[in-house]
Amino acid sequence: MNRREFLKGTSALTVGAVYLPFLKAMPAQANADETLVVVMGSTINSLDIHRSGTNRPSYQVAVNCYDRLLTFGTKTLDDGSLSYDYDNLQGELAESWEVSGDGRTLTFTLREATFWDGRPVTAQDVKWSFDRAVTLGGFPTTQMAAGSTTRPEQFEAVDERTFLIHLPHASKLTLPNLTTPIAIVINSELALEHATDDDPWATDYLHRNPAGSGAFMVERWEPGQQLVYRRNPDWASGELPGAERIILREVPSASTRRALLERGNIQLSQDVPPRDAMELDAHASVQVVSTPIENCLHVLCPNLAFEPFQDVRVRQAIAWAVPYEAILQNAAYDRGVPMWGGESSTPDDIQWPQPFPYHTNLDRARALLAESDYPDGFEVPLSFDLGQADWAESTALLIQEALGRIGITVTLDRIPGANWRTRALVDKQLPLHLENFGGWLNTPCYYFFWAYIEGNLFNSSNYHNEEVAQLVDETLFMAMDDPDYAPKIRRMIEIAFEEVPRIPLYQPALNVAMQPNLDGYTFWYHRQLDQRVLHGR
Repeated sequence: MNRREFLKGTSALTVGAVYLPFLKAMPAQANADETLVVVMGSTINSLDIHRSGTNRPSYQVAVNCYDRLLTFGTKTLDDGSLSYDYDNLQGELAESWEVSGDGRTLTFTLREATFWDGRPVTAQDVKWSFDRAVTLGGFPTTQMAAGSTTRPEQFEAVDERTFLIHLPHASKLTLPNLTTPIAIVINSELALEHATDDDPWATDYLHRNPAGSGAFMVERWEPGQQLVYRRNPDWASGELPGAERIILREVPSASTRRALLERGNIQLSQDVPPRDAMELDAHASVQVVSTPIENCLHVLCPNLAFEPFQDVRVRQAIAWAVPYEAILQNAAYDRGVPMWGGESSTPDDIQWPQPFPYHTNLDRARALLAESDYPDGFEVPLSFDLGQADWAESTALLIQEALGRIGITVTLDRIPGANWRTRALVDKQLPLHLENFGGWLNTPCYYFFWAYIEGNLFNSSNYHNEEVAQLVDETLFMAMDDPDYAPKIRRMIEIAFEEVPRIPLYQPALNVAMQPNLDGYTFWYHRQLDQRVLHGR
């Protein structure tokens, strides 16, 4: 099979995933009229990010097939790799925007753009899309609320190209929140043609049929196998993608994904396990990019619903017992940022995340446990997500051994990934567990809102502190240059240091491996692959 035959065959999606390892004839290069092959280990379960039950891997469809009003620019990191730039807000569908003097009215002027079917993108489409996001409930509605947008009445289509958002108060999060994968603009006329009385938001139709104006259209979706993107030649919101077609193959085995990359059968592998990233980095024929994930931590969570963890001395004892360096070396293969060894229990700045003032000290851990109501220790299960086993398995084993040395008997509880979100985040029933959360909007108050406020999704420790709740409420919408902001954030972090309802292990990195002649890869806070910017040299 030559390259022309391969591209012809893949355009019709006639090549089964089982044959992918044998496609040695396909050179690893990508020009504007060519096909890129990308692999991932997870499964896309819906093409509609607003639909209930849509999983994280599916978010990339929103990134690549839909436009948002706003986006972020790009910056070059110290290692030469590219990242989104939180400080550089730019228009996507919005040609321009204005903020009223009181910060409560946002006015957007839309650029001239069309949906895939040729219909013009209008302010009515933006309103319908935002109405949908705040009405359907679940994660989309919660994420929209982070930008103080909670009701359809806040959205106004003034004319075809003028769209307004009315806010109850000024907020530093509203504009950045419009860059998220949730804030997409849908072809409302097309969607409504497929709506029913029982499904007024066309969730059944959009589940399998995206209706966007974005850089890529979906040519074919075979759940559990592959998704094929085809370039939209009329995309108006940015530079046309370098590839005519991108085949996204689902390959569950990490070793198979690695082999495909090493043999040159694919151009890029997403979310590479740390060990593979370390070893692939030594290959001249492979380019590896490891980017620390902003506003994100791998943590050990003692659940305060479990009686021993209601004693802060027990939680501090565990924080002193954790073998941090061994975890970073053996679980992350040093591809992460240490979050231990802080010099003071009082933070000097508001950087987040920042190292906590703990390190491995078993004598101090034993002394704290002896002072607690549980001097003889106790038994506790340590749970982790099997879907995160590449880092969580070795981390759990190291913690099990360390806590055993101070008198806490730990048994490991391996939970299938399909059940993890419900048990850990929804039911919040796991006494001790490993968790990961990264805030999309890069401010410390946003992280604390999700992870330290009682009842919020990522507060799987069931932690509650009245002062922290008040500080989050006061700072969430406050401008970061307000003179009251920094002292309140420092106090918030100081309480987190002292009470450790979440014990930071390290700040993880997102690892991506690709052929050396592929350019354009850009890290994004949502951790999804932006296919729009990939191109060959």
